[in-house]
Amino acid sequence: MKIAIQALLWVLILFFSYKIYDSINGPINFNKVKNERYADVISRMKEIRKAQIAHKDVKGFYANNFDSLVSFVDNGIFTLIQKRDSSYLEYDRTYRIDMLREVIVVDTLGFIPVKDSLFKNSTDYAEMSKVPVGGSDATFSIKADVIDKNGYKVPVFEVKIAKSVVLYDQNEDLLKQENETISVDGVNGPDIILGSLTDVSENGNWPSIFDAPAK
Repeated sequence: MKIAIQALLWVLILFFSYKIYDSINGPINFNKVKNERYADVISRMKEIRKAQIAHKDVKGFYANNFDSLVSFVDNGIFTLIQKRDSSYLEYDRTYRIDMLREVIVVDTLGFIPVKDSLFKNSTDYAEMSKVPVGGSDATFSIKADVIDKNGYKVPVFEVKIAKSVVLYDQNEDLLKQENETISVDGVNGPDIILGSLTDVSENGNWPSIFDAPAK
C-alpha cells in the first residue's frame, strides 16, 4: 500500500510539474509560432499588394480573383513614360498676337513586362493565392469593388485570412485569446487583412514591426 501511494504521489508530482511547465512555456511557444507564421503570411500579402497596385495602375481597377491577378503578372506590360514641360507660340485672334502656350509633353520611352519589373526572375507569384503555412492547403480570400467616396468612384480591394487557419494546430484557448486581441502592437481581430472594401486603403491590419526590413 505504501509503495502504491508513493507511486501515485510521483505521478501527481509529474502531472502538476508538466502543467506548470506547460502554463509557462505554452504561451511562449504559441507566440513564437504565431509570429513566424504571421511574418510569412504578411510577406505573401505584400506580394499580392504589389501585384494589385500594378494591376490598378495599368487597368484602372483591382483584380477580383487570383487567376486574373496571376494572368496579369504573366502577360501585363508597363509603359515607360517621361513627362516634360514644353511651350509653343500660338496666334490669338482676340489679341491678334502670338502668345506663349505651356504644355506637358508625354514621351513613351519603352515597355517592360510586369513580371520582370515586379518579381525579377522569380515565379513565386504564381502561388500568391496560397497561405504559406506548412500542413495547410488554405488560400486567401480576395475581393475587389468600386465604391463611392465623396462623389468619386474609387476602386478598392481586400485580401483576408482567418487567424484560426494560420494557427490551425495551436492551443484553442490561446487562439481564442489571440482572436480577441486589441493592441497597438498586435494584429487585431480574428483575421489578417490587407486593404478594405469600405475605405480607400492598401494597408494591412498588422503592426509596423512586420514592415521592418528583414535582418
